[in-house]
Amino acid sequence: MASATGDEAAAMDSISRAPAAPPAAVSAAVSASVAGNDQTEAPVDGAEAASSAPKKGDSGVETAEEAVEPSEPDINVLCGDMFEKMAIFLQGELTATCDDYRLLENMNKLTSLKYMEMKDISINISRNLQDLNNKYASLQPYLDQINEIEEHVTSLEQAAYKLDAYSKKLEARFKKLEKR
Repeated sequence: MASATGDEAAAMDSISRAPAAPPAAVSAAVSASVAGNDQTEAPVDGAEAASSAPKKGDSGVETAEEAVEPSEPDINVLCGDMFEKMAIFLQGELTATCDDYRLLENMNKLTSLKYMEMKDISINISRNLQDLNNKYASLQPYLDQINEIEEHVTSLEQAAYKLDAYSKKLEARFKKLEKR
């Protein structure tokens, strides 16, 4: 998988971070929800409201305060942010996949070209081999004649050696007869 660079990397990095609620917005939301109750004190945040002890009202009767959870930031804003980040992430994934397919397509094209070159080379080699076989076939009668001549030369050479040996014997006999 290809790694993201630049803006994509920053966007993907921000996806991994949890959005932090601004403290002023939480405090204002808690204050607004507490203001709806008939209380004299407003807690600063939701944790204080949940842990506060029962208080006495104006009439001297103790009343319990309702535990108020901190207000979450607008869910629509968070959903929109999540969808934007997911879109950026998916765009990066699809871009990487498209790049991988383009690379594979280019590699296939280059391989096809190499195979076509190899096919042309093999056709040329086959053609040259056929030409050599034809030339060898046309030279075959001459090669046969050369072999035949070589056999005749060999037999003449053997006859010459025999004749030489015979002539040496005759010469030796002639010298013997001459001495007598």
